[in-house]
Amino acid sequence: MKKIIKYILLDILRNKIIIAYTLLLMVISMSLFLLEDNASKAMLGLLNITIIIVPLVSIIFCTIYMYNASEFIELLIAQPIRRTKLLTGVYLGLVASLFIATLIGIGIPVFIYSPDTSGFTLLFTAIALSTVFASLALLSAVMTRDKAKGIGLALLLWFYFSFIYDGLVLMILFQFADYPMEKTMLALSMLNPIDLGRILLLLQLDISAMMGFTGALFRDFFGSSQGIIFAAGNIILWMILPALLAINKFKNKDL
Repeated sequence: MKKIIKYILLDILRNKIIIAYTLLLMVISMSLFLLEDNASKAMLGLLNITIIIVPLVSIIFCTIYMYNASEFIELLIAQPIRRTKLLTGVYLGLVASLFIATLIGIGIPVFIYSPDTSGFTLLFTAIALSTVFASLALLSAVMTRDKAKGIGLALLLWFYFSFIYDGLVLMILFQFADYPMEKTMLALSMLNPIDLGRILLLLQLDISAMMGFTGALFRDFFGSSQGIIFAAGNIILWMILPALLAINKFKNKDL
């Protein structure tokens, strides 16, 4: 499995898309820190980039890579190697490449201009969302053979978590405004990794009221530190569960 991870990692790091993505993140991050006098304002601007661009690039790139590497994967299946190890190695190679890109593109500016807890929380959020959407991309690619359908499913997942989900939650909130919805809203926030990432950083910056109803609830119910641990724990679950589902489905899939 180590050889598979190494091969996938080296192959992706030579990819021009990943190089351009890394440079884009670094340029945006450096620009925001240089343009803003207050590091917190730059962090908020960078958060918007983190919760939109990072998930989009991660899920689309990983989905396309999985389909392009399908012949290589089928060739390895013919070798005496377990399917679970094979797909786990491919997945870890993808995640490692996104980790390096994020660490360079966002991590270096953060280490220079905001080497504090808030900066490291933002970096963790970016890496976590990269991993979450790489897991979702893996699941999308395993679920369907057709490349167009797989990419369409990946885009739909990104669009759902980025835009549609918040609209559905607001609709539920308005429809049941006369009822106590605090615990329900907390439960609903666990179902969206992007919301969890946003809440995680805003709690760390102690401006969770800017998040609105859900962020204020996290602070009131759990307190700042407990809310951060709760949100981080749920993001980690989002990182693991889709990948496990994909590996389990791939193990029994007829190729």
